[in-house]
Amino acid sequence: MTRPIKTLYVVLFALLLLPISLLALTRLTDYRVPEQPSVLDGGLAKSIERHYDENFPLKQAGINLWAAVEYLLFGEGRSGLVIGQDGWLYSDEEFAPQADGQRQMRDNLALIRGVQRQLEERDIQLLLAIVPAKTRLYPEHTGNHRPSALQRSLYPRFHRAVRSAGIAAPDLLDPLQAAKNEAPMFLRTDTHWTPEGADVTARALSEVVRSAMQLRGEPQQFVTETVETRAHQGDLTRFLPLAPLFESLMPQADRLQQRETHAAEGGGDDLFGDSDLPVTLVGTSYSANPAWNFAGALREHLQRDLANHAEEGGGPLVPMLKYLQSEDFENNPPQLVIWEFPERYLPMTSDFTDFDPQWLAALKDDGERQGLAAASH
Repeated sequence: MTRPIKTLYVVLFALLLLPISLLALTRLTDYRVPEQPSVLDGGLAKSIERHYDENFPLKQAGINLWAAVEYLLFGEGRSGLVIGQDGWLYSDEEFAPQADGQRQMRDNLALIRGVQRQLEERDIQLLLAIVPAKTRLYPEHTGNHRPSALQRSLYPRFHRAVRSAGIAAPDLLDPLQAAKNEAPMFLRTDTHWTPEGADVTARALSEVVRSAMQLRGEPQQFVTETVETRAHQGDLTRFLPLAPLFESLMPQADRLQQRETHAAEGGGDDLFGDSDLPVTLVGTSYSANPAWNFAGALREHLQRDLANHAEEGGGPLVPMLKYLQSEDFENNPPQLVIWEFPERYLPMTSDFTDFDPQWLAALKDDGERQGLAAASH
């Protein structure tokens, strides 16, 4: 279906919906104003809106219709989404300048250095895996949208800052760019990488580890297999509420090759249960979500089992702070911590309400004394 035909389809549907919408407006005659209406703070408006929502006979149809109008006429989705070309969707976090982003970068870099100091005190090595933004790896699909100056400078500034602090952080952009002609490294409709992209990253990190240190324990063979290839509707499609009425307008779903990694035959049945693990992985949903199999790819290429303390939904700093206060860190310290850290989170705020403010302040002060924050400029 061509774009003009799709637009005509939406307009005709809007004309059909109009009489029903007008009918729903008559339901406002049943509305009863609260005894003490709060006009100045928007309380009355919210009350009317809630009454209308409850009595609107085609609420979902209205949502779908408005989303279709925004998508077809303006090329936009809900706040949080940037619509590129060729069915590519991006998070607006990779485009928009962050409020007070420069100060937040300094604070976060100080915390990163503070984390390194905590690990050094336990003779634990830190390997920072800075994940390039999707816009950085696939700028050719962003259309007329362009990341802000801060976003464009993030990746090299991040690397300069941690390199000056003596933190190992290999360049992951080059191997991902080299491999993207062979297979997609990121999903078109999702913020995340593909299992192929996760595998390329795991291989690059493992090469750095092997050249710099000898992991304790004997090498263990792990095998990765593709268990299924399925359609994947990415997380960014949630910002395009076109279904069910205009589902045909949605970008085509990605094809995801689901992979799983397991110990090779004869490798022992208790490998994943071994408490003396030389490697710990900490990070975001890039590491926590089994759909990408990043932890499995690391096991295969490192030839070692690992503990995975990554979490979804909290950014990269919160899971690391939780790990530093965990019993596992206290009782089973690893030899190496791999910290997966998407670049876009560097100038973003995090929810630290579950942590002791004094402990956080001490961690940050320790990092600032080491000069990492100053190196971010």
